[in-house]
Amino acid sequence: MLGLKSSSVSTQRAVAKQAETAPRRASVLCKAEASAGPPPAWPRRCVVPEVKERSDPKRFSVLGSTGSIGTQTLDIIAEFPDKFKLVALSAGSNVELLATQVRQFQPSLVAIKDASKVALFKELIKDMAVQPEIMVGEEGIVEVARHPDAESVVTGIVGCAGLLPTVAAIKARKEICLANKETLIAGGPFVLPLAAEYGVPILPADSEHSAIFQCMQGLPENGLRRLILTASGGAFRDWPIEKLAEVTVAQATTHPNWSMGRKITIDSATLMNKGLEVIEAHYLFGVGYVDIDVVIHPQSIIHSMIETADSSVIAQLGWPDMRLPIMYTMSWPARNPVTDKTWPRLDFTKTKDLTFRAPDRLKYPALDLAYAAGRAGGTMTCVLSAANEQAVQMFLDEKVSYLDIIRLNEACCAAHTVELVTSPSLEEIVHFDGWARAWVEQHVTSGAFQSKKTIVMA
Repeated sequence: MLGLKSSSVSTQRAVAKQAETAPRRASVLCKAEASAGPPPAWPRRCVVPEVKERSDPKRFSVLGSTGSIGTQTLDIIAEFPDKFKLVALSAGSNVELLATQVRQFQPSLVAIKDASKVALFKELIKDMAVQPEIMVGEEGIVEVARHPDAESVVTGIVGCAGLLPTVAAIKARKEICLANKETLIAGGPFVLPLAAEYGVPILPADSEHSAIFQCMQGLPENGLRRLILTASGGAFRDWPIEKLAEVTVAQATTHPNWSMGRKITIDSATLMNKGLEVIEAHYLFGVGYVDIDVVIHPQSIIHSMIETADSSVIAQLGWPDMRLPIMYTMSWPARNPVTDKTWPRLDFTKTKDLTFRAPDRLKYPALDLAYAAGRAGGTMTCVLSAANEQAVQMFLDEKVSYLDIIRLNEACCAAHTVELVTSPSLEEIVHFDGWARAWVEQHVTSGAFQSKKTIVMA
């Protein structure tokens, strides 16, 4: 069971302050926030370079072209052919959609992860006059990431599978449009020093981190005080805790505001998505965990905020539409002009009320677990991310209950404390990613983990 004590602290910021010295979830993971870490992508500010006019479209590779991020990225490229051009793409197994994309955009290189689908894909495009080069598996995805004609790579692959292609893109000095949060959550201790070494910018495409990135541009040195991440609260934000034991896969994969993939929609429901975003924000912007707050904002109009040194709060607002943060990473530092027809303007008379509340730490134990893993640092965030991916998949396969997801994550992180590596190599990150997945699967399939569908309110 999940044994938690409800907080007596009335405000979200006070909760974060309290958690800095005595985190309530998985306190065994760490005793204090690490004193040093990898260099952040944007250390508490962003100096915006001069916008340079181009006579040709910017060239992109897209990883995960048939997923939610990938299809929206291609929609943007299709709408603005004078601004963006696709040169290479990768997909997993949806070769029917992939074939349609290849016909439309005519990339020179295509990578398919599932080798068993290659023959069907070739059949689907056999009448094309110009055939793309086709590669298979992880090697092919890496080649898409470092394609010589690409200037920038949109990383839309879900999970830690995006880590190695991102590393390859950085080494090839490609600009990174980061839509795969696990790249930093799992690989931050390795990826960030590598990006600094190669002088490669990491541009956040997640709506919350894009909002922070936009808000902090132009800040002076020491101008940033704290980050405020907003969360919709997910599918069960208005459910009583007692009802969570009844959650079905269909209910957990339906989001009230956003159109997203199944895994991230479940993460939104557990609030693990927000916990992982806290870790990502720490790595991206170099802000300590005590100065990263989370607030529930059901309308999803304010995508995140920053507080400046003089207590001013700056927010980025917009309709809940992932295309905007994706396009901003693709066009940065420019602002790409759009039309009202396909990009509706925010109308404050139609937004209803904008409301906020502190997250219920009993209802959302993932949040404190993520803060604790972040403070532990090193391979602990990799283990949390991988364990969560495996646990969510097992929930989707109906092998564990909804409440088991976070219980499995916590147990896996606790088991990892004896092997925690504070400054891991890429090989160690990949190793512990695999270890965490295997640990979760083994503990469920062997019967060592007992499924429970209740929360103890102690």
